[in-house]
Amino acid sequence: MAAATTTDRLEAIEQKLDALADQMGYLAAATRDAELRRTQWDDLRSDLTPIMGEAFQVVSHELDEVREFVQPADLWRILKRMARNTELIERMFDQLEGLSDLTTEVGPLGRDMFLTAMAKLDEMERKGYFAFAREGMGVLDRVVTSFGEDDVRQLGENIVLILNTVKEMTQPEVMQLLQRTAHEVREAEVEEIGLLRLMWKMRSPAVRRGMSRMLKVLESFADVTPATLEGRERQTDGAD
Repeated sequence: MAAATTTDRLEAIEQKLDALADQMGYLAAATRDAELRRTQWDDLRSDLTPIMGEAFQVVSHELDEVREFVQPADLWRILKRMARNTELIERMFDQLEGLSDLTTEVGPLGRDMFLTAMAKLDEMERKGYFAFAREGMGVLDRVVTSFGEDDVRQLGENIVLILNTVKEMTQPEVMQLLQRTAHEVREAEVEEIGLLRLMWKMRSPAVRRGMSRMLKVLESFADVTPATLEGRERQTDGAD
């Protein structure tokens, strides 16, 4: 019985010693970890100290340049406003992110539009649009340099009459008459005829109609004055 009790006590002592050894091992490992962290912190502090010193000098130099315009109270007020408007700032960042996504999506479309525009411009260049525009600018330049200020003023005063005249000239029957007249002047052979032959040609209905039309035109020249032209212009405007 006494031997069994002694054995139990020894086993208990051994268990306690094992537990104590485990605790000592844990404490030793914790001490090593703490020493390692302290060493790492010391190394980090020694590395950051020069950097922080340089950064502080840079910040001090920059603040010296704006010290007359910005006071510490202003910076503190801005920081407080930023803290109060954190939600608004987050929404702004969300919008910026959405805009960035939109730019990413629209980028290919913009490139396609640019390529299409370049192709269209190339087609216009091949068809001669730009050459026509250059020549048109030359014509416009000659017109501008050939007319003075008084000429332009008179043109403006008579623009309605000019447009009405152009409108009358562009009527189909007038254009056909001018075309036939130009063709006859260019193609017809001029021959000398006597009075009898002239009277013989006047028997033709077409010749009589043409002479009647010419007489009407000559009669219209008889009463052409500035006053009658102005009256006709007013009548034309009223009819429109």
